[in-house]
Amino acid sequence: MTTTETSAPTVTADTLAAFSDAFNRHDATALMTFMTEDCVFDAAGGPEVHGTRFVGRDAVRAAFEAVFKTFPDAHWGKGRHYVIGERGVSEWVFSGTHAEGWRIEAEGCDLFEFRDGLIAVKRAFRKERPKQNV
Repeated sequence: MTTTETSAPTVTADTLAAFSDAFNRHDATALMTFMTEDCVFDAAGGPEVHGTRFVGRDAVRAAFEAVFKTFPDAHWGKGRHYVIGERGVSEWVFSGTHAEGWRIEAEGCDLFEFRDGLIAVKRAFRKERPKQNV
């Protein structure tokens, strides 16, 4: 985040890169410092049109921690990050081995909405691929 004397903090592509780095460290504490108190995370999968929705720092943190537990080697690589005003995009390739032993590697992206220099909404999208043998 950057700040000028006349404006509120803003989210930049570097902010999104740092957020991605925290994901790759599996650092839920660091991740939550980027997000508003009332943040929303729409997971890539789930029963609703928007996937599974988590609202508020506690619920979002628990969702992130569940990903780290389910995919102990989860990694978001080849990141590209863009910000235009109060919206942003991160593109990545997700790879990981599920706790049940199968592997995934798939392109995906996050669509973000920002407020007051923090991430207010994170919507995840990922290609659907067959499970890969380890």
